[in-house]
Amino acid sequence: MRTSIATVSLSGSLTEKLTAASRAGFDGVEIFENDLLASPLTPGEIRARCADLGLTVDLYQPMRDIEAVPEDEFARNLRRARHKFELMGRLGADTVLVCSSVSPLAVDDDALAAEQLSRLADLAQDCGVRVAYEALAWGRHVSTYDHAWRVVETAGHPALGTCLDSFHILSRSSAPEDLKGIEDIPGEKIFFLQLADAPLLAMDVLQWSRHYRCFPGQGGFDVAGLVRRVLRTGYEGPLSLEIFNDVFRQAEAGPTAVDARRSLLLLQETVGVATPPAPVVPTGIAFAELVTPDAEPLSALLGALGFARTARHRSKPVDLWQQGGARVLVNTGTTVRRDDTHLAAIGLESPDPRAAARRAEALLAPVLPRRRASEDAPLDAVAAPDGTELFFCATNRPGLPDWRADFEDAEHPPAATDVSRVDHLALTQPWHHFDEAALFHRSVLGLRAQESVDVADPYGLLRSRAVTTPDGGVRIALSVGPAPTDDPVHAQHLALATDDVVAAARRFTEAGGRLLPIPANYYDDLAARYEFADGELETYRELGILYDRDAYGVFRHCYTRTVGRVFFELVQRDGGYRGYGAQNAPVRLAAQHTARRLTGG
Repeated sequence: MRTSIATVSLSGSLTEKLTAASRAGFDGVEIFENDLLASPLTPGEIRARCADLGLTVDLYQPMRDIEAVPEDEFARNLRRARHKFELMGRLGADTVLVCSSVSPLAVDDDALAAEQLSRLADLAQDCGVRVAYEALAWGRHVSTYDHAWRVVETAGHPALGTCLDSFHILSRSSAPEDLKGIEDIPGEKIFFLQLADAPLLAMDVLQWSRHYRCFPGQGGFDVAGLVRRVLRTGYEGPLSLEIFNDVFRQAEAGPTAVDARRSLLLLQETVGVATPPAPVVPTGIAFAELVTPDAEPLSALLGALGFARTARHRSKPVDLWQQGGARVLVNTGTTVRRDDTHLAAIGLESPDPRAAARRAEALLAPVLPRRRASEDAPLDAVAAPDGTELFFCATNRPGLPDWRADFEDAEHPPAATDVSRVDHLALTQPWHHFDEAALFHRSVLGLRAQESVDVADPYGLLRSRAVTTPDGGVRIALSVGPAPTDDPVHAQHLALATDDVVAAARRFTEAGGRLLPIPANYYDDLAARYEFADGELETYRELGILYDRDAYGVFRHCYTRTVGRVFFELVQRDGGYRGYGAQNAPVRLAAQHTARRLTGG
């Protein structure tokens, strides 16, 4: 199907928005009136610019407070409409959006509304324009899609149809019985379909609409279910995005447009009108690559955790550290700030690396070129929204390129130690990429997104959302702060799975490692909430081990000090615990702020 996006969904000037929409692969745009009014280009020049970019102008919007008003007011509305219809001719737009009235002058009279909309459609038809009438969820008298359709049906004018907007419909009700009437509308009378998702919030619907819409798949609405109903009517128009979002208005237009287009590609796949390459769900973490200007602090930390330097890349300054099934690459070849040790890449074990790369490319993930020697393994890699490189790997599998073949063994083989594998990775996202990151990992990698949680930080509120495979073989916790920040406390971290976190923590400290100190008040609270075996809580207090329970099991975990923007976590899951210790996150964050302030680490 054709895809379109409203210019109000993107930031920047109108020309910047049009360029971003075109580069992302959209077929058309809705021109928001304020964008046109603020543009130095004439309507004719905008039309030519769209044509040069391969874009059609699918809708001009909006016209407000038109119908069911006193005759003298309606005469002024027709005068305004004639001017707009003539402008649309110069712009190259043939459909105008008319929102249900919120004017205090409007009366509750469907017959009058239909009669005046019919007269408006007469004028529009003379100018080669169609009128798409939409019910605003906060409309004064018409606020539901079925009410708007009844008015359109009563008017019975060929140039008058309805516009269905998923936000206005689903913000009022998503009950199947309330949506069934969509399928009774003839497809040719649905002149336009606007799509938006939103988080499920209890707030005024106008504020909800104006500030919190998001792209399909990023919120809590069943947008796919609504689209299926619309398609069953025979609707053949575009799928168009109309998103009012404070974050999108401040973010760069190009990446936002790509995120928008990706959401529609996933939506089309979900409703069965497009068949991109199928998702190839990763099965595990092959490696995590840390980039650092100084390997010594990181090497000391890894050594204390029980890792051994087992191999070195044959042509690059990259060391492989390994413990059990956990592998960490330490790369000193990239120029970074001295305090900027960070997680730069993740190797994902994939059942079919080439198919995973084809899926990623089809879902608009940037494919990364690689500088490699002729003998290096040909690995496919794409960039996540935060810039993290994702490699699709097949470790030690015959017949497939193996990244391990690029490394020569060192003198130190891995020993049997406490850590078995990477339990999860925690990645802090740029403040304007949080929803994009969740959709990216779900659509490109086939991971399942869990519910978002809010975490209290001493200096603000953090949001976190995990994306996982069904069996927990890959777990990635995405988090974001309330505003732009380079605070290293809000950093990436690697969580390492162990069967005995107490033994692992003791060995770490005996090897010279420093665990994050946890305030005594935390353990006093634990004593009030849970019963422990004799001496158990004292051990946790001594080592800085935190404790949590859910309906499935128990979670014990502790943290190392931070090196650059990276720290490690030792975790023990018992009995099927599914979470990440979110209840303990405020204590951990406060302790990290304190440690940074006192020691700089």
